[in-house]
Formats: sequence, C-alpha cells, structure tokens
Amino acid sequence: MKKPILILMLLMILSSCKKASDQSLQNQSETEVSQTVKDSLIYPDEVNFKSIRQVTFGGDNAEAYWSFDDKQLVFQSNNAKWDVGCDQMFLMDADETFTDSIAPPMLSTGLGRTTCAYFMPDNEHILYASTHLGDKECPDTPLRKNGKYIWPIYDTYDIFVADLEGNIVEQLTNEPGYDAEATVSPQGDKIVFTSDRSGDLELYTMNLDGTDVKQITDQLGYDGGAFFSPDGTKLIFRSSRPKTKMEIKEYKDLLAEGLVEPTEMELYICNADGSDLRQLTDLGNANWSPFFHPSGEKILFSSNFEAERGFPFNLYMIDIDGKNLKRITHGETFDAFPVFSNDGKYLAFSSNRNNGGTRDTNLFIAEWQD
Repeated sequence: MKKPILILMLLMILSSCKKASDQSLQNQSETEVSQTVKDSLIYPDEVNFKSIRQVTFGGDNAEAYWSFDDKQLVFQSNNAKWDVGCDQMFLMDADETFTDSIAPPMLSTGLGRTTCAYFMPDNEHILYASTHLGDKECPDTPLRKNGKYIWPIYDTYDIFVADLEGNIVEQLTNEPGYDAEATVSPQGDKIVFTSDRSGDLELYTMNLDGTDVKQITDQLGYDGGAFFSPDGTKLIFRSSRPKTKMEIKEYKDLLAEGLVEPTEMELYICNADGSDLRQLTDLGNANWSPFFHPSGEKILFSSNFEAERGFPFNLYMIDIDGKNLKRITHGETFDAFPVFSNDGKYLAFSSNRNNGGTRDTNLFIAEWQD
C-alpha cells in the first residue's frame, strides 16, 4: 500500500484527458461549464462513471479511504507545499477540494513516513502505520536495485490509532519488523494487516484493540494490500509467489534487505480465517490494489497486464470466481487505489489524469453506475 505510491513516480507520460474548447465554454452557463469540466475528466468508454471530480491538485495523493458514514476520507500525500517531506496522513470532508496551496488537516505526526490510514468504526479515530518511533526523519526510498523496480519494507513501521485531532491514542503493534497495510472490516470487528514477524510477508488479523492476533497466510511470497468483503467473511489481497529456485533466492535476498520486487503480482482471495485460499487472477505483470464491489461478488483492481512497457495502469473488474474480466478506466498513464464508499454510490481513486504533464497523482471521486 505505501509502496504502490512509489510507482506513481515512474509514470511520467502526458495525461490524455479530453478538454472542451474555449469557445464552447463561453457559450455555456456557469452550471453547464461546471458539468463540462467534470465530464472532461471521464475518458471515452468509462461508462461506469456517471460524473467525476478532482479533489486534490499537486503532489502524490493516494489511498483515500471513506469513513464508515461516508462523510469524510483519510488519505496519504507527500505534497511538499503542505509542508511534508514524505507521505503523511490527511483528513477531508467528502465534498471538499484542496489545491496545492491549501492544506487539509494533517492527522499523522509529521514525523517519519506513514502509510495506509483507515477509519475506525466510530468515525472518530483512524489507524495508520508510521516509522516515527524508529526515526523522526523520512527514511530513504530506494526505487531500483540491480536494474529492477523495488519497494522498501521498513522494519520500523508499526500500527497506531489516532483521533481526528492527530493525537495518537494507542499503539496496536510492537513486534520487531514490518507491521503495516492495515484495513478494517466493514463489520467493524477486525483488522487485517501485513507483517514479516514470521520471517515472510504474511497476512494477519487482530481485534480493534490489537488483541487476538492470528496468522492468515503462510505461503512464501509477499501477501499485502488486503481488504475485507462487505460482509466481513472474505479477504482479497495481492501476492507474489516465487516458484523457481532463482525466484525464491531473489525474493529472500531482497526481503533480507527490507525490499520486495512488485512487478509480478496476482490477486488471491480467501475466507477471513485463511481457509479456501485460491488465486483469483492469472494475468501477468502487476495486479494489485484490489477492493470489493459493494455487491461482494466482484473485485475492482489496478493492473498493467495489457501494457508492454510497465504502463499504463488501468482499473479492471472481475467476478470473485475469476470470470467476466472488464476494463473500467481507459487512460494512458495511471489509475489505481479504487475504493467504494460504503453506500456504493461513489468510487475514490488515484490517477495521473489532468496533471498537466507533471508527475502529480491526484485523488478523484466518481459517481458510480453499474
């Protein structure tokens, strides 16, 4: 989850969103102009988006997650104009928009690096992972090793709970090593997270207070970015599964250095207790940032399996039995981190669209239609 935001740094090609001509805008009312601007962010064939609006403008903004009442979102950003050196957590109302010169409230400490914030069921607290106990400074962020793209797995990440004033009220993990990528069940009773406490990157669940920790996965490879189904009975997540001796050696050698290579990942699904584990996709390249459709019968995810050079990344939808793969977005750069509101009416996601040819990745909220 924190690591996928690094992919955005590599996607530097121009956005291709269509724009209405100046003349046509001059002939429209203010309401019509506003609607035209919104609709211009929707690419051709994006039929599941009834409308769309951009809510951040500048920096890398990602992993926006809704409060349980759908009134607010928490997200991570490294926008330097918001006085941060690396990813920190910010709060916004669902109807707000922020320019790069107007910062939303920051909920993390501003120290270290943070990732993967998520609302608690009371809508008054969030959880997130942070490295600030290990070092107050931003950790180094390696992007490549031996010519390959990598993600850092910081061993100083632990999971904390904070109120909406930014005060840390509880530390949920204190094991040595990586603890991060935590999300909460829509049922409001369990947390799933990724940890390397076993010597490999596996999924675990725990109660909201950090008790009753249970290991969910146990196969060699990186298991992460997990989310519960709407009824809390299933988990969807991304995984790497090294198989050959060379792949296994490379995976273990990188992990020993606190690194993973995320370029080959598929989606897996299982029951919330880890039973009935099965591979959902077999598409090749990187398939990640999965999230359940409100029906619980489909998965929305990001993938570059159709790309020849590593990009673009687009959003796709697939049934939980692996059938009926459908492309949702049709950009030429990067779309990822799709998250449905709890009422199923809106989809928050991150995109390089409308960034003026910069490296910026912004948050968008689309009105969803099946």
